[in-house]
Amino acid sequence: MKKLLERFLNGGDGKELTYEEARELARHDDPDVRRELADRKDTKPEILYFLTDDPSPEVRSAIAKNESTPHQADLRLATDTNETVRSDLALKISRLAPYLDANDQDKVRVMAYQALEILTRDQVTRVRQIISDTLKDVADAPPDVIRALAWDAEILVAGPVLEFSPVLSDDDLLEIITHGTATGQLSAISRRHNVSELIVDALVETSDVEAIGLLLANSSAQIREETLDRVIDQSADIESWHSPLLARPILSLRAAKKLAAFVADNLLGTLMARKDFSPEMMDEIRSVVTRRIGSPENEEAEDSKTPLEAAYAEVQKLDALGELNEANIRTAVQKNRREFCIAALALRTRLRPISVEKIFRNQNAKGVVAVTWKAGFSAATSEILQREIAHIDTGKILAATGNEFPLSEDDLEWQFEVISEVD
Repeated sequence: MKKLLERFLNGGDGKELTYEEARELARHDDPDVRRELADRKDTKPEILYFLTDDPSPEVRSAIAKNESTPHQADLRLATDTNETVRSDLALKISRLAPYLDANDQDKVRVMAYQALEILTRDQVTRVRQIISDTLKDVADAPPDVIRALAWDAEILVAGPVLEFSPVLSDDDLLEIITHGTATGQLSAISRRHNVSELIVDALVETSDVEAIGLLLANSSAQIREETLDRVIDQSADIESWHSPLLARPILSLRAAKKLAAFVADNLLGTLMARKDFSPEMMDEIRSVVTRRIGSPENEEAEDSKTPLEAAYAEVQKLDALGELNEANIRTAVQKNRREFCIAALALRTRLRPISVEKIFRNQNAKGVVAVTWKAGFSAATSEILQREIAHIDTGKILAATGNEFPLSEDDLEWQFEVISEVD
């Protein structure tokens, strides 16, 4: 035995172990010896089967991972008391799934399929999750196994196949939408690629806010115009739907006008920036926005805001109409409209208005230049803003050189990063 053990642990002499030698090693007191035997691809199937009763879970786990293990042994390990053993087996068997069929006439493959079915019903979520993650995008995965996973009560198990599996038919998905109970099932289906019109309509019927929001954000989802109109009619008070609605690949004029009537001011710019609307359509949408901006409701809301908040609301509306430009900034400077200039810079740079206001209040010349640059306005405008709005002394103004900013692009970027970090 000593010589055999030395030869075995030292990599052998190039010869395969005999059945008798392997049997002797399988009964060795040291579990590391038995585990190494269980790892070997040339270990006889009978020995691997024998080791399924080994008291060490590490040895049984090695058997579960060994692709040379006979399926009779896999079937036994499918009900092993150790979770790690079953998890290792689940990963190995799942990779064989495309070659398994419940109606196969080959007894060996039938045993492998039976082991997979047992693991699919395992009481430990992690074991079932391994199978789901492995089979989620396998086109030839056994349909019965995929359907069982899709109906799992744990979304960690059901989610991957519901979102990705090509095996699930529309009929399968409709049944789950109608009768499924796991939280998150509808959301997983909403994220599928190319969700069909039939499934889209069924999901909309559920009125599940999260699932419909994900569906709207799924650019490949096939949403009929009538269905989208129905969603828009329900969406005025559901803000989480507004952004994905505005980003839908195709919006009819009717849909766009409805959205223009109620989405938040900061989202109007997204609608007005779409390139798929004809000039005539844009004119109609713009008229809706203009009427909304001038409505008594909005005027009353403006009265309740601070001057800076009111200015920010004003520049939001101008930006939505595509009319927030350098000319407007210059005009505001001439009229000494300080809050308007600050709000415009804040909107363009995505900084808080109060942060930009602080830059001007502190007469921070580099800060004024940096935010003007980041906002996309000219070096000349940065000089005007320093002088007329920040009231920086002439000797301290960072003057433009022709059309060039007085700071390098690296310095401007660094200055803006400093401001952003404080913001």
